[in-house]
Amino acid sequence: MKSMVMIAYNFPPDGSAGVYRPLRFLRHLPGSGWHPTVVAADNRHQGRYDPGLLSLVSDQVEVIRIPGQDVWQSIRGWQARRSQRRDSGGGTEKRSKNLEAPSPSMRSYLRRFLSKAEGWYYHPDGAMTWIKPAVKATVKVCQRTSAKVIWVTGGPWSSFVVARKASSQTGIPYVLDFRDSWTLAGSPFYNDRPEWIKRRDRRLLFQLFKEAQAVTFRYHSEAECYWRAYPGSLDPSRIHIIPNGFDGTIEEYSATVSSQNKCMVLYAGTITPYRYDTLLQGLSLLKKSCPALARHLQLLFVGDGIDELARAASTLDVSDIVKVQSTVSYAEVCRLQEEASALLLLGLIPMKGYELCGSKVFSYLKAGRPIIGVVPQDEMKNVLHQVGVETIADIDSPSEIASVFRQVLEAWQKNMLSSLLPDRNACKIYSAERQTMALVVALEGEPPVEAFVPGSVEIPHSLRGGIGGKGWL
Repeated sequence: MKSMVMIAYNFPPDGSAGVYRPLRFLRHLPGSGWHPTVVAADNRHQGRYDPGLLSLVSDQVEVIRIPGQDVWQSIRGWQARRSQRRDSGGGTEKRSKNLEAPSPSMRSYLRRFLSKAEGWYYHPDGAMTWIKPAVKATVKVCQRTSAKVIWVTGGPWSSFVVARKASSQTGIPYVLDFRDSWTLAGSPFYNDRPEWIKRRDRRLLFQLFKEAQAVTFRYHSEAECYWRAYPGSLDPSRIHIIPNGFDGTIEEYSATVSSQNKCMVLYAGTITPYRYDTLLQGLSLLKKSCPALARHLQLLFVGDGIDELARAASTLDVSDIVKVQSTVSYAEVCRLQEEASALLLLGLIPMKGYELCGSKVFSYLKAGRPIIGVVPQDEMKNVLHQVGVETIADIDSPSEIASVFRQVLEAWQKNMLSSLLPDRNACKIYSAERQTMALVVALEGEPPVEAFVPGSVEIPHSLRGGIGGKGWL
């Protein structure tokens, strides 16, 4: 069994979305002859907490947790959680007078000021202070276990710096894994950084690419973007395409979901960065044009950022269709998916590189349920087409959205939802076993399973003309 170090800042019991990709690999690498030791942040008391995820981690896996070092980031995290509880009605603090709190404009100004200040200070991101202790821990693990390779997933992108520094001190190669498109896609933190700091980020990434044994991207289009943006830093033989996916077998479809009183469509996960305005407009159209059909529809949104959606649903008079629920555990999400008649997928709010974002589609493939895609022309839409999903509506067309929901409801009434299922065999290409095989090739420094051919795909529309060129580096 060959030893390796996995640097995964987010790790169970953290229940954030960034946990699931490294967790899938961790569970399947031993079967391919690799024994991982994990270096993770000790964020058990921050962010989303889901202790049930620890049951998915083998007792044979050593997890080294790096204690939090940044007091300011801890304060900011506490403020965000308090704000979330207050907005959802769960806070216990009372305001006796409006003057006791800053005005909305003042709060907005303060948030903007703090965001810009963080963008100037933290490099390459808010996890900067974990670099030094994480490097020290990684070097010790490499020496103690005789590790053959360091695998690191990002963001946060400080983790990439940890891998590079540990590699420099030990001579052990590192493999970069991209879960997001750093320096390409937009984010609140990255957008607030001045241009000279963004160039510094890009120069850092150029060196990270140059020195890496291998780099894994989720899509050919993402690899093409980086290939064009960082010429001379990436060799095609070191680029591996490994999309997100799912762990375990695809659930069997049960006809009992069609015998329920309501056709329940589930959306599980954070709603904030996703676009739902046209979805609600489409539901309003459906309610007006097919009221007898619409009364059988129930949309359940479970996750963070649901309050604004609930208010928007009320404004459009579709609150009888749309229900919301706060964040639940991974186990509870799985149970809700089993009860759902169909699963809803939304596209991101347009921003730079939005076509490369979104991973919810892969967990939906495992659920074995019809999928309703309300999406733009992005990679999620491409995946839906690849697995034979036909219930897809253009995110800019409320009429198409209403039509797709009508199609699903009519199939539900006829007990024919099974005719809308994704193709099981096509879904299997996104299984964790298949992806782990592709990762092992990267860990061993071999040519990729799926070759990347520069120039074979187009880059997303939102990034055309916005990456590479004069002044990029």
